[in-house]
Amino acid sequence: QVQLVESGGGLVQPGGSLRLSCAASGFAFSNYRMSWYRQAPGKERELVAAIIRTGGTINYADDVKGRFTISRDDAKTTLYLQMNSLKFEDTAVYFCNAVRRLGVPIAYWGQGTQVTVSS
Repeated sequence: QVQLVESGGGLVQPGGSLRLSCAASGFAFSNYRMSWYRQAPGKERELVAAIIRTGGTINYADDVKGRFTISRDDAKTTLYLQMNSLKFEDTAVYFCNAVRRLGVPIAYWGQGTQVTVSS
């Protein structure tokens, strides 16, 4: 059974930090492109950061560059997102996404974790 379980969300003040985790199971984690997406109220889901594979290409949305860091631990089948210098506009539900890199594309989503930046 495939599972992507996000954790680490919460309430934080502007300028603060959070570290999100996504624990994956039920599929060959190292063969998947892993990403973080977010969706704010009334807005479409958007890509925050993606990592193709360990040591591979990493992409960030322009508004998180220099503040967020995506990483993965294939041995622990876990994806991380270190978020620093958080802003009000980072408030959203953050989702973990997995897409198989080779063969027929298969995608999985987590249930999301809420991040609220508020003073």
